[in-house]
Amino acid sequence: MFVNGKLCKNHNMVNADDFFFYGLQNPGNTSNPLGSKVTPVIVDQLAGLNTLGISIARIDFATYGLNPRHTHPRATEVLLVLVGTLYVGFVASNQNNNTLFTKVLNKGDVFVFSEGMIHFQLNVGKTDAIAFADLSSQNPGVITIANAVFGSKPPISVDVLTKAFQVDKNVIQYLQSQFWYDNN
Repeated sequence: MFVNGKLCKNHNMVNADDFFFYGLQNPGNTSNPLGSKVTPVIVDQLAGLNTLGISIARIDFATYGLNPRHTHPRATEVLLVLVGTLYVGFVASNQNNNTLFTKVLNKGDVFVFSEGMIHFQLNVGKTDAIAFADLSSQNPGVITIANAVFGSKPPISVDVLTKAFQVDKNVIQYLQSQFWYDNN
């Protein structure tokens, strides 16, 4: 039987491994253009999460590493800083004048990003940083804004993006030609 698009095992075949994930103690590889790595534990990695409405992710940051602007279309995120100092923020909706809400977080600090809000985290400390994100869905989804806008396949029309961003088409063509790294 499928529940939430995932196969549910016969209850007689379920075992402890269906509720266990190994690996969050290991740092993610931050040697990439963003200087960050997200290690998600969602229903795809941990079958026992199906139907529970929760998941977790470890986010590792090199010095000045960035988890770029992104959104979770199906989850609210609660971020806990374990090590380091992060500058975090989200942008409110058009109806709220696209207000930017930011805070600098240190070890033990928590910040919440409501479902669907565009948000980011930047390591502003002098050392590597680690955070854990708890999410209110077993399948929160992630849409990285730059990747979606400039790296879509097929590409969004240059005419559409030129008008939307009110810049010269050469700027759009340059941005579309870049490799947009995915740290997930």
